[in-house]
Amino acid sequence: MNSSPSPIRTFTVTNQSVLAIAVPMTLGFVTTPLLGLTDTAVVGRSGSAEALAGLAIAAALFDLLFASLNFLRASTTALVAQAQGRGETGELFAVFWRSIALSIVFGLLILLASPLIIRGGPALMGATEDVQTAAATYIGIRILSAPVTLANFTLLGFVLGRGLGSIGLALQILLNGVNIVMSILLGLTFGYGISGVAWGTVIGETVAMLAGISFIFWRYKSAALPRLTMLTDGAKLLALFRLNRDILIRTFSLITAFTVMTRIGSGFGAVTLAANAVLMNFFMISSFYLDGMATAAEQIVGEAVGARYRPAFTKAVQLTGLWSFGLAVASLGFFLAFGDAIIAFITTAGEVRALAETYLPYAALTALTGALAFQMDGVFIGATWSSEMRNMMILALLGYLASVAMLVPLLGNHGLWMALNVFLALRGLLLLSRLKAKADQTFAESQ
Repeated sequence: MNSSPSPIRTFTVTNQSVLAIAVPMTLGFVTTPLLGLTDTAVVGRSGSAEALAGLAIAAALFDLLFASLNFLRASTTALVAQAQGRGETGELFAVFWRSIALSIVFGLLILLASPLIIRGGPALMGATEDVQTAAATYIGIRILSAPVTLANFTLLGFVLGRGLGSIGLALQILLNGVNIVMSILLGLTFGYGISGVAWGTVIGETVAMLAGISFIFWRYKSAALPRLTMLTDGAKLLALFRLNRDILIRTFSLITAFTVMTRIGSGFGAVTLAANAVLMNFFMISSFYLDGMATAAEQIVGEAVGARYRPAFTKAVQLTGLWSFGLAVASLGFFLAFGDAIIAFITTAGEVRALAETYLPYAALTALTGALAFQMDGVFIGATWSSEMRNMMILALLGYLASVAMLVPLLGNHGLWMALNVFLALRGLLLLSRLKAKADQTFAESQ
């Protein structure tokens, strides 16, 4: 992939080019929690605790399912950016349609498995019968949009790979905006409750997909038309599968780490578990802009690797690193100064607030310890160094589990939060340790 005989293509990387991707995507990520808040409020207005619990369980299942398949977005961004760097217009759309085909295949597999998911998912979460019924209602409707949801991952990956951050933001706002409006209209105004909220999601995803496809054909016209040869290139399909496989393993490692934290935290009692859940919001807030910077790194690094132009690669690493760490330091200061007020806003439970304030410094620190991890993920995905990213993530997970085993028995929940920060730091440092060697190899091979 990186041994293309195409000539070196020079381009300039600036703060403006980094922020042109990072800022829109950060804003796009911020709209997602608003959707969850709206759905919860709509269903909560029904007065049914079972419906609210069912929504929470169903939403958690879909978060897990679709988070696992988000590699479709990341791999598309990386491969499109590299094709753009090489100046291969045909390959840009070949990557897009291969990823769309893969999205549809995964979506259809989810639909085939839907009876099992509808029956087994809520039951595995330990839900009561009434809660299972409510969750099954939501899942049975929302799962219909699985192929469309995954196609939207690919659409977002494509526009980001082209460096069109503002279009990515527009698609995210359209998706979440239509979803919110239709959830309120169907769930509250027309009184369909949890069913209306589920249909609101299906409609939002469908509208966004149609808008994204329309934009691509409007912008690129006949150049965007699919051809059968795009889907029959065995080497390119294999490369796509390998990249997606490695990103999937990396994602499962992340999920495992946070699942372990929740599981061990539950052993400390309901108050500690609730305090930890409140504090994870601090990490989530930081992840919005860290993910935005990682996306910028994916696109610019991918284009630099495709263009075989190391100065652009180096500049992309430097600038995304500076912005990530600068924002992380600012976040650390902000959270330490105003964290107590944020905790008080999130929860009114006195015991939970007091305990959350005790562990606040650890949660505030996650912005700083996670900055390098997010940035390096973006760099390695953009360069399609996926096997290295996978291996370093597995090592970081092992280090995290070892830290948990050592620190939790000695320090309890303090040790659990320390272990999380160790995990985040390890992710970044292990990838950083491989950066120069991989860059030397990649740009030497491309000369």
